[in-house]
Amino acid sequence: MRKLIVLGFVGLLAQLIDGSLGMAYGVTSSTLLLAVGVAPAAASAAVHFSEIGTSLVSGFSHHKLGNVDWRTVLILAGPGFVGAFAGATFLASLDGDAAKPWVAALLLSLGVYVIYRFLVLGGRRPTFKARPSAGMLMPMGLFGGAMDSIGGGGWGPVGTTTLLSSGRLEPRKVVGSIDTSEFVVAVGGSLGFLLALGSQGILWGYALALLIGGVIAAPIAAYLVKIMPARVLGVAAGGLIILTNSKTILESLGATGATVAVAAAFLFVLWIAGITWAVKQERRTRALERQGVEVPAVPVV
Repeated sequence: MRKLIVLGFVGLLAQLIDGSLGMAYGVTSSTLLLAVGVAPAAASAAVHFSEIGTSLVSGFSHHKLGNVDWRTVLILAGPGFVGAFAGATFLASLDGDAAKPWVAALLLSLGVYVIYRFLVLGGRRPTFKARPSAGMLMPMGLFGGAMDSIGGGGWGPVGTTTLLSSGRLEPRKVVGSIDTSEFVVAVGGSLGFLLALGSQGILWGYALALLIGGVIAAPIAAYLVKIMPARVLGVAAGGLIILTNSKTILESLGATGATVAVAAAFLFVLWIAGITWAVKQERRTRALERQGVEVPAVPVV
C-alpha cells in the first residue's frame, strides 16, 4: 500500500511537470518503476496505461483553456499511434539504450536553441505566425511514438522540443497539443504491450496509482500553461530539455553519480536564473505597454 501511495504522488508530480512543460511524465514514472526492480517492458506498459487516463483529462483541460491547436493534433495523432504500437510490439526487442545518447544530443542542441531564441528577445514581444507543416509533423509523430514505447517516455521530449525550436506555435499551444495528442499515442502503445506481454504482464495496480495522481494534477498544469507568458514558458521548457538530456548524455559516457549530480545542480541554477530573467523581461514589457509605449514584436524562428 505504501508503494502505491508513493506512486500516486509520483504520478501527480510527473503530470504536473508534463502538463505544464510538455514532457517528463513517462521519463519520471518509468525511472521510478525501474528503480524498484520492475522490468523495462512492464514499466513502460504501466506508464502507457496510466497515460491513457492522464492524457485524456489533460487534453480536455488544455482544450477548455484554449491551449490546443487541433490541426497539429490531428496530423500528429495517426503517426504517433503507429509509432507507439510498433515500438511496443515489433521494436520491443531492440536496444533503445543504444540510441538514447544520440537522440539526447539532438534534443539537447534543440533545447539550447529554444533557450537562445527566447532569451535573445530581450524586452520585445514574441509572435508566432506560421504553423507546422504536415511534412514536419508526420515523421516527428512516428519517431516520437516509437521512442515513447521503446524508452518508456519520448513523446513529450521529441514533440515539444521540435515544435518549440521551430517557432511556429506559441509555447502554450505546443504543450497543449502535445499533451492532447499523447492520448492516441498512449492507446497505441498500450495495445502493443497487450499483444506483446498479455494482460498478465501488466502491473495494473501501479498503473492505477500513477493514473490517480496524474488526473488530479492535469487541470492544474493546464491552467499554469494558460497563464504563463510565452517567453517564460519557452525558457522553462527549454531548460528542462537541457537538464534531462544532459543527464542522459553524461550517464552514457560513464560519468559517476556524483558528477551527474554536480552537473545537474549547476544546470538547475542556470535554469532558474534564465526563468527569473525571463520573468523580469515580461514584467518590464508589460510596464511599458501600460504606459502606452509600443513594444516591438518579433517572430520566434
